[in-house]
Amino acid sequence: MLVVVSPGQGAQSPGMLAPWLELPVVAETIGRASATTGLDLVAHGTTSDADTIRDTAVAQPLLVASALASLRAVLETDADTPFADVLPGRADALAGHSVGELAAAAAAGVLSQEDALRLVAVRGAAMARAAAVTPTGMAAVLGGDPEEVLASLAQHGLVPANVNGGGQVVAAGTLEAVAALVATLPTRARVIPLQVAGAFHTEHMAPAVEELRSAAASVTVHDPVLPLLSNADGALVASGTDALSRLVAQVAHPVRWDLCQSTLVEHGVTGLLELAPGGVLTGLARRTLPGVETVALKSPADLDAARDLVRRHAGTQLDTAADA
Repeated sequence: MLVVVSPGQGAQSPGMLAPWLELPVVAETIGRASATTGLDLVAHGTTSDADTIRDTAVAQPLLVASALASLRAVLETDADTPFADVLPGRADALAGHSVGELAAAAAAGVLSQEDALRLVAVRGAAMARAAAVTPTGMAAVLGGDPEEVLASLAQHGLVPANVNGGGQVVAAGTLEAVAALVATLPTRARVIPLQVAGAFHTEHMAPAVEELRSAAASVTVHDPVLPLLSNADGALVASGTDALSRLVAQVAHPVRWDLCQSTLVEHGVTGLLELAPGGVLTGLARRTLPGVETVALKSPADLDAARDLVRRHAGTQLDTAADA
């Protein structure tokens, strides 16, 4: 059983699209994404510096466009073919971390590629505006006793915005609270401040939820052609309407990637393919999904390995009946 996953914010790096743009289907997909989002994603993926692509309004569209373009490269399809027409039989489930859920929803046929890109442009810009209201931030807490870590976060008024599994929790809140956490580390834990613009997936993002909900009201959705996992609780989502509602609400609620991985274990996942820019989610999978074979798409040099993974693991679609 093969799951295809899309990475979230923080996975981007300067120049990450340069080798990919040598592939015609990637170049065309990114070009169209630039037109749809109103951003020069070619420049942001090749020549923009780290500070520029750290901007939430830039990072989120860049990540979704990169994931979808790399999936087209794996499938060897053109930029016009709907993913829903070609992905069944070549993947068994889909998931995305945070903003990666929009790429997963497009791959599952819940949204068109164009609507996913329109929504991610709204999402990124709205979250950037919400982050500018109050100085907030995030920090990764690695290791430590889980209960002690959560107690420490609560003590400092922080929220576990991302619970990623493998002993990794991302705390979010005011910059003062993040600094206090760094100064008083939980036992046997490391705390790494993250270079992000604000406290994503917390109540600080409530204004962005309303902007995204308004934009989503005009979008046509379809039920997913493949099981789609939700960051909210790891559930398999069978309804397009439910999937879109969860995508909107998720902006101000924690990402429970640990529960998504638990669902995959329960259903017997054997292979995991991470779309570009890959690496983060396969790293988590190696710690939390023992025995699962992984491939991360970091450059076109990984395409042969990705297609081989698809050939050997796809073909056992998850049953969503109990989770719908």
